[in-house]
Amino acid sequence: MTTPAVDWFALSPTLALLAAAGLALLGSVLVPHRATRVFSAVVCALGFVGAGVAAGLLYWKSPNATLEVADAIRRDRFGALAQIVLAGVGFLAVGISYAQRVRRDHIGEYYALLAAAGGGMVFLVEAQNLMTLFLGLEWFSICLYILCAIEIDRVGSLEAGLKYLIVGSFGSAILLFGSALVYGATGALEFGEIAAAIEQGSLQDDGLVLAGLAMLLAGLGFKASAAPFHMWTPDVYEGAPTPVTAFMAAATKAVALVLTMRILVTAFPAEEDLWTIAVAVIACVSLAWGNIAALVQRNLKRMLAYSSVSHAGFMLIAIAANNELGGRALLYYLIPYSAASLGAFAVIAARERELGDRVTLDNIGGMGWERPTLGVAMWIFMLAFAGLPLTGGFVGKFYVFAAAYDRGWWWLVIAGVIATAISLYYYLAVIRAMYMRMPAELRLAPAGGSPPREALLSASVVACAAVTVGSFFLVEPLIDLAEKAASQLPF
Repeated sequence: MTTPAVDWFALSPTLALLAAAGLALLGSVLVPHRATRVFSAVVCALGFVGAGVAAGLLYWKSPNATLEVADAIRRDRFGALAQIVLAGVGFLAVGISYAQRVRRDHIGEYYALLAAAGGGMVFLVEAQNLMTLFLGLEWFSICLYILCAIEIDRVGSLEAGLKYLIVGSFGSAILLFGSALVYGATGALEFGEIAAAIEQGSLQDDGLVLAGLAMLLAGLGFKASAAPFHMWTPDVYEGAPTPVTAFMAAATKAVALVLTMRILVTAFPAEEDLWTIAVAVIACVSLAWGNIAALVQRNLKRMLAYSSVSHAGFMLIAIAANNELGGRALLYYLIPYSAASLGAFAVIAARERELGDRVTLDNIGGMGWERPTLGVAMWIFMLAFAGLPLTGGFVGKFYVFAAAYDRGWWWLVIAGVIATAISLYYYLAVIRAMYMRMPAELRLAPAGGSPPREALLSASVVACAAVTVGSFFLVEPLIDLAEKAASQLPF
């Protein structure tokens, strides 16, 4: 039997995380209970470090894009840069998770699932055909379904896991059906071959191709939390353990959007006039729905869930632009956005552990003075989400708007500016709640003791804040990396 040649180097980020997942799972059985948390966390963190190093080497050693493993994956700098971002997100998520109250008999499984989900994500961003696309998507999704429901003693966690399972499975089914329609029309699985079949067969207006493309967009929209496919996001973000929410908010969105750009640009260039308009409309709906819904939220996790819908809209603007500047903007935007998302949910996790209750605009009052490091970091994250200067969020939005303007779509720029102006209300409301609301207004009762000091969580928050601000001052080297990566897509 003839077997395809395997480029193990191209698969090394995935293999590093699979190895970490296996060791963490073995540790839950073989390591004494008192050492399980330390062992599993260290193994998981090392897995993400290994994946990040391997992805960095892949970026360096892949000046030209190549298809590997029987054209199932694409080894290029576009995927490698996304893998570096995902590895950083996973590593910081381990620090945020360390003090999370997880049942002792589930600690090893928690870190094994976290590493396995990361492995599926770094595999997915390399996907080059419809089979590997669906395999990677289901790989990390199944891990996240379990992670959302891992706190089985909490009704909210079980509810989040069930909702994510049902709605996520529905989105996956739509994506699979769309893939089947595209394959039925073109007879091809590999993205480049799909584009060639559409061109050679003059299938630009074929009903199966167009229906398949629409379903692919809908399925990826579910994973990216883009409106109107976002209905699962607020409930799942609120009910899932907060470190899991942090990981999902940053990593899942990054994977879905990177994959969306890859498949649309590579497989459907002939339908450019159609899908660019569709993505632009989805972007505008996401901006409007996310920001307006966030205005009335008191629960911080739900507020940030709707904020993530809005940011999906900003990043979809870069995809709709369908130019190299848009690819560069998307890759850069993911860096400060991922850091700010992780950091903001980490601060919420710290407050939850202190209060033993959900975090709202009311009970976060005074946190800026009680825990100044976390307070200043949260202040930075909110400014980054709003896209204000001295944070990478400002540069990210600037490049997204530049990509839309370069295409001639000034109306998308106006929509983004209006959405940014609306978002200032609820982002600044968080800062006001932490620093400027008076105890009499909040009717706080004094309580003894100091809030718990969690070194790993605080270090993760500081690292996220450093990346959020540093990406503003180091914009030139980061944009240079993104430019080299985006240049390998066939714009």
